[in-house]
Amino acid sequence: MLKANNKKICIVVSSLGKGGAERSSGLLSEMLFDVGYDVHVVSVLNDIEFPFKGKLLNLGELKAKDDSALGRINRLRVLKAYLKKHNFDYVIDNRTRIGFLKEFIISKFIYSPKKTIYCIRSYKTANYINPNRFLGRLLYGNAYKIVGVSKAIAEKVKADYSFNNVTSIYNPIALEEHNSKLETKDNYILFFGRLDDEVKNISLLLEAYAKSELPKHQVNLKILGEGKDLETLKNQVEILNIASNVEFLPYNPYPSAIVKSALFTLLTSRYEGFPRSILESLALGTPVVSVDCKSGPNEIIQNTFNGLLVENHNQGALSEAMTSLFIDKDLYLRCKQNSKPSVAHFSEAEIVQQWQSILN
Repeated sequence: MLKANNKKICIVVSSLGKGGAERSSGLLSEMLFDVGYDVHVVSVLNDIEFPFKGKLLNLGELKAKDDSALGRINRLRVLKAYLKKHNFDYVIDNRTRIGFLKEFIISKFIYSPKKTIYCIRSYKTANYINPNRFLGRLLYGNAYKIVGVSKAIAEKVKADYSFNNVTSIYNPIALEEHNSKLETKDNYILFFGRLDDEVKNISLLLEAYAKSELPKHQVNLKILGEGKDLETLKNQVEILNIASNVEFLPYNPYPSAIVKSALFTLLTSRYEGFPRSILESLALGTPVVSVDCKSGPNEIIQNTFNGLLVENHNQGALSEAMTSLFIDKDLYLRCKQNSKPSVAHFSEAEIVQQWQSILN
């Protein structure tokens, strides 16, 4: 590995709780800390759930005390003073960045552009870069780097904004952390993630499962997570007459045991960035059936090798894929055997070297 030279890195996050992007931010702090960087983490919200390493500035505690306009201005002052005091070599901004005026102030007056790296963690890039080409270039054209978490994101940003400072670095997977297994005799498949149907399209999953052969074979569907659409999805399960086959489980920040014990996991999102659920599932030796959404799945899943990749929004194809991976034992065993080796190149050791190459 390249030597870190004790450089000071500040990672700015929306929070360290609940989502895959937040988990990835925590992992990034751990990786950089472990190879010798002086890491600081700034969290906008007071939601610190996932592990991280380094010093923490929790702006969310100030937000909880005063979220008025003056309170927001004060938090910007606190952030600016913190960055000035520590004179960081680089700031890595992992937040969603919506709204021109606030982001103009942050990009031009809080950060030093030539020392700033902006991460884009979703193919819905408007959540990270102003969708107006002129304003996007004004905000981020002179940043040191823009890092997409998938190749597809990086290519989209290059095409949309003609930036010459764009690269891609994948989210890592911590392979060594996954040893537990759930003791169960159940045959089940699993969705785990945020219950937001506008993004995750869990309705498609339920409809495809209902049409598949799996309920007839007593292969149940477990849905693990929380979110605004929980009750809507429960109602849909009743309408589809699959309530006896579907189980909703509460959010668990460490779902390794239930993922490892599943026959396979599923992803049906309308869009993604570089989905941690696929990485974590494969790292545990559990194959994945996923739609080919933008972006990430087709950069991780090799069809019929470590899982199945199907056309997005195609209920019939998804249903057939679920049935096929269960019924075709040779296909299943091949995908299962290849799952863990197929994501070895997403290990922390591999990914941190890519970060070192742009930080040194």
